[in-house]
Amino acid sequence: MAAFRFRLAERKLKWSITTANSIFLKNFAIPAYMSCCRNVQSKCCVELALSPVQRFSRCQMASTWQSVQSMRQWILENGDKRTDPWLLVYSPMPVAFIFLLYLGVVWAGPKLMKRREPVDLKAVLIVYNFAMVCLSVYMFHEFLVTSLLSNYSYLCQPVDYSTSPLAMRMAKVCWWFFFSKVIELADTVFFILRKKNSQLTFLHVYHHGTMIFNWWAGVKYLAGGQSFFIGLLNTFVHIVMYSYYGLAALGPHTQKYLWWKRYLTSLQLLQFVLLTTHTGYNLFTECDFPDSMNAVVFAYCVSLIALFSNFYYQSYLNRKSKKT
Repeated sequence: MAAFRFRLAERKLKWSITTANSIFLKNFAIPAYMSCCRNVQSKCCVELALSPVQRFSRCQMASTWQSVQSMRQWILENGDKRTDPWLLVYSPMPVAFIFLLYLGVVWAGPKLMKRREPVDLKAVLIVYNFAMVCLSVYMFHEFLVTSLLSNYSYLCQPVDYSTSPLAMRMAKVCWWFFFSKVIELADTVFFILRKKNSQLTFLHVYHHGTMIFNWWAGVKYLAGGQSFFIGLLNTFVHIVMYSYYGLAALGPHTQKYLWWKRYLTSLQLLQFVLLTTHTGYNLFTECDFPDSMNAVVFAYCVSLIALFSNFYYQSYLNRKSKKT
């Protein structure tokens, strides 16, 4: 009798578990799974060999992958149609590859050079730095003249997406400015080859590595408009900066006249303060320029102000106080 009652209780328990599973699958898992499958039209709907939970998990993964694909498609298709055909612009993948290669060089370069002698790059540095001066002069001229001819506002300037000569001229100089940031990654390579590892600071790598992404996005979606002000200020600073580096590369007979390096850092700081003020103003005014881009530029400039201020303090103020 006791054995019969035990088997009866066991059957009731199995029936309860089976019923609970059926209710859960019928009312929760399967409807959610089928909804997911309808949304993503995935092949996982016919994978009947898998359990419902496994199929539901597969469907979620498919849905996530579809979201990634949709985002990628949006990135590719919603750019400025004028700049999409230009080198490195249409897709973010080439720039991402350059960035990863750059990080690889920063990590591996000093290790490879550890047992080697510094490379003599005097001639290369003279040509490179003065070539960058020429490129910066060209870009500064184009930003300034094109903005004046187009009657750009220095407070609020929407992007002109037309194919008019002036609009295309501004878009082209924006591309050159972006491409110059790719070229400037060579600064890091030269430091490594010359075994100037003290120059490979977080500030240096962060600034060079992120600028290519910032200006890829600028050229991809906002080639002109308010962006010109960043290019105008930065190219002016780079004229001064690469002139300094070019003269320093000439040798000791010119280096003694380069007392103004400290003021170069001050000029860079002033640049970021002006850009922060400029973008901050546009965040709180009515301007037909994306607030998202202004917010990114604002936050980026604040980070550079903090990093350059620390560099200025450590290089000039703190060092001076230690000497006294």
